[in-house]
Amino acid sequence: MDKLRILIVDDIFTNRLLLSEIIADMGHEYLEAQNGKEAIDLLKENDFDVVLMDIEMPVMNGIETTQYIRANFDANKCNVPIIALTAHNPNLFFDDYKDVGFSQLLTKPYSIERITRLLGTVAVD
Repeated sequence: MDKLRILIVDDIFTNRLLLSEIIADMGHEYLEAQNGKEAIDLLKENDFDVVLMDIEMPVMNGIETTQYIRANFDANKCNVPIIALTAHNPNLFFDDYKDVGFSQLLTKPYSIERITRLLGTVAVD
């Protein structure tokens, strides 16, 4: 798998730390955001191959952020794969994660194998 540029968006430091360590060990590059507003600002200034987006965050949640990205960025950036991250039953938020613009869904707790598989799928697409 080629080296990916990944944006990690999660308001909880330990979640970002876990994901960043896994991603770094896989040889990928990453930047981090604590909420949707920070993610949008980073996406304006950088190109990413994939976004790992927590759903429940202060300031701007993952669903609002994903919908904003899909509606307001140019063709290259609005089509970036966005993987929803949640510890809850995703049906609490939406019937189908694709209906709100997510490309994939990753439930917590994370496994290295599952993250590797999802990033491999994104790298192929």
